[in-house]
Order: sequence, then C-alpha cells, then structure tokens
Amino acid sequence: MSRAIITKASSRCYFLKILKKSGLQSHQLRHFYLSVIRLILEYCSPVWHHGLTKAQAESLEAIQCRTLRIIDSSTVGMPYEVALSLTQFTSLHDRREHLNKNLFTSITIPSSCISRLLPPLRYSSITYRLRTPSLYPRPATRTKRYTSFIHHALLTYQ
Repeated sequence: MSRAIITKASSRCYFLKILKKSGLQSHQLRHFYLSVIRLILEYCSPVWHHGLTKAQAESLEAIQCRTLRIIDSSTVGMPYEVALSLTQFTSLHDRREHLNKNLFTSITIPSSCISRLLPPLRYSSITYRLRTPSLYPRPATRTKRYTSFIHHALLTYQ
C-alpha cells in the first residue's frame, strides 16, 4: 500500500520538475503540489496512518522534501525542518495527526452516522475518580500495529 503511494507521488514529482523547467512560478508550483501530490500522500490517511512503520513514514516525508527542493531551489542543502519553516509547510506526520484528530472529533458528535462505532460513554461518577479521565473506555490491545482507527483514536486523541 505504501509502496504504491510512494510510486504514484514520485511520478507526479517528475511532472513538477517538468513544470518548473517550463517556467512556472513558485506559487503555481506550490499550488500544483498542494492539489496533486499532497492529496496522494494524504489520501485515506486515517485508515493507515497509525499502522505506518518508521521507514514508510520517512519515505513519505522524503517525497515532500524532494518537492520542496523542486518548488523553492533556495532550500537545497537545508535540513528538512528548516525548509518546512521557510516554505511555510507542515510535516506530513503533523498533518496526518491533525486530520485524524479532526475525524475523531467529528465521529464523537452524536449525530454522526458512524458514532455508533464508539463504545458507550463512561458515567461521570466513574470518570471523576480516574487518574486520567476519558469519556470513552480505553481498549486493551496487545500490539499497536493492527488496531483499527477507532482503537487508535480512543487511545490517542481523547
């Protein structure tokens, strides 16, 4: 899954290089990156973000690093974090975390069509006695790798 995303985004980076060679300005290249390449890198991220290995996450960030160097040639040779701050982008990991948190908060709204996937709310008489109070009970899992988004979100975002 991750390999297919990386391959598809890399082929779009080639188009970005061609657009730069044809004379497009950096704000137009930025728009192309945001509308074409980053959408590929973030597609369905709530489903697979919590199951990424470190190597897969680093290869996704490497794609963004490469596109930053194509868009703004002054970032060549800079560390990735400095290039991010210079171009006013955020890391893909931070964006995926933000998207996942927003999805979880939208699920917790009772009118949401998938709020029934969440476990029942805890009673307030139980919550105030806990060391780390949370509205939903935390699921017990043996590994983090194969948990669903709901389990991951209950452990991380509440």
